[in-house]
Amino acid sequence: MVSYTPFTSSLQPPAHSTLSPSLPLPRSNWNTNRYYASSNAGQSTTHLANRQAFYRHRLIPNQLIDTNLRDTTTEIFGHRVSAPIGFAPIGINAIYHPSAELAVAKVAGELNLPYCLSTAGSTPIEAVGRANGAGNPRFYQLYMPHDDELTVSLLQRAWAAGFDALLLTTDTWQLGWRHDDVANSNYAFYRGIGADLGLSDPVFRRRCREAGIDVDTDKVAAATKWIDSVWHGRAWSWEKIPWLMARWREISGGRPFVIKGVQSVADARKCVEYGVDGIVVSNHAGRQVDGAIASLDALENIVHAVGDRIYVMFDSGVRGASDVAKALALGARFVFVGRLWVWGLSIMGEEGVRHVMKSLLADFDILMAVAGFNRVEDFDRDCLESYPKSYTLIPDRVL
Repeated sequence: MVSYTPFTSSLQPPAHSTLSPSLPLPRSNWNTNRYYASSNAGQSTTHLANRQAFYRHRLIPNQLIDTNLRDTTTEIFGHRVSAPIGFAPIGINAIYHPSAELAVAKVAGELNLPYCLSTAGSTPIEAVGRANGAGNPRFYQLYMPHDDELTVSLLQRAWAAGFDALLLTTDTWQLGWRHDDVANSNYAFYRGIGADLGLSDPVFRRRCREAGIDVDTDKVAAATKWIDSVWHGRAWSWEKIPWLMARWREISGGRPFVIKGVQSVADARKCVEYGVDGIVVSNHAGRQVDGAIASLDALENIVHAVGDRIYVMFDSGVRGASDVAKALALGARFVFVGRLWVWGLSIMGEEGVRHVMKSLLADFDILMAVAGFNRVEDFDRDCLESYPKSYTLIPDRVL
């Protein structure tokens, strides 16, 4: 039986906390940086659809099932992990808390949950790998630069630091139109903040020298060049995928290559055709295309079409254990969460992340106990009652 003990008080340091009782608690960054964590594309209709899609599915509990020896563990890419729950990649963690990605990676290692480091990370790859701990499952999420040598450098660094699966995100060649970010001029890289993953890269540092930029003294210019090297300028096409897969497999000895951001059946079939190892069905939590299909609805369509031919994962809109269970029941083999842990990070750093994720694990364990499920594999289509799609409620904001 796998069990977890959530903290007994809301976001307060537990007895074993390393925070000194004589020091004030870390000041929250929530008020200043909540817009980036919570902002959505356009009118937030995709984000709203993500949440509403969960409401139309209802779990059917089983009674008189002996769940005393239930098992929340599962396997992903050769790693046996505590639950089918992972840390989705989120960039610029330094704007939420000074501990940034180091705190998040540390907690993921403690809990034996997969951690995904974003190319937009604010901490060098090598430091994040050390914080996550030897042998723990960690994956590298790539925003592919417009510079092949820089791409290869990032892959080599990730592999050397123990990141053994590559997730290429394909829905963010350009940031979506996010009203809150625009209104608050909330773009940290253009202020020289949070680009340390890129600024620590030897190829990128050479590119800066060639451009007359001193990375160590002009962080604003260097960070601006970094963001423009990775995102702005052009999108990639399917023709680039074989090259990237080949480079990663050469570097890693054949470890998994995943495409994140798949929302259509046609694209999922393309992934199978190209020999991709896995996909993450995701609409970037509603932050990229306003008015897009709900991620959970996309999952249902994609699993029906290719679920037996590729490893299907899911993210976007998850807020609790029942959401995880519903995604598994609809055919996802693994579920990533993002806003939950970044809110915890923003409120109370490492302890906030630990509290949120331990609570989510406890929620999932208890749900299995009281709903009559002994194994992750027990969640299937038969445990859901589903109602017609009806997304009519349009509030101003849905968290």
